[in-house]
Amino acid sequence: MRIILTSVFVDDQEKALRFYTEVLGFVKKNDVPVGEDRWLTVVSPQDPDGTELLLEPSGHRAVKPFTEALVADGIPFTSFRVDDVAAEYERLRGLGVRFMQEPAAMGPVTTAVFDDTCGNLIQIAH
Repeated sequence: MRIILTSVFVDDQEKALRFYTEVLGFVKKNDVPVGEDRWLTVVSPQDPDGTELLLEPSGHRAVKPFTEALVADGIPFTSFRVDDVAAEYERLRGLGVRFMQEPAAMGPVTTAVFDDTCGNLIQIAH
């Protein structure tokens, strides 16, 4: 068994696509109209056939209270692995990304947390 798809709820798919591709560096994999929304996925350019991230519309009534509670409590919705958290932190800050947690060593792992501009906190780790 393998994980082939995971998702983040986003309040605006087009804005999310720009952020996840132009800022984070993912590449668009699928963009299929589904009614008013899209089946919109991105992947890592280092693993184009790997796990896809669905930029899922946040229209369901349960999503807003769920994501707002996570953000209010400072809990990241998901985590991405990077080679060097400090270097990625500096790169993303240079692009205007707002961090909620600067790089912090937590035993063998270093993490940082940023706002994805689409309703989520995202953690990077190495």
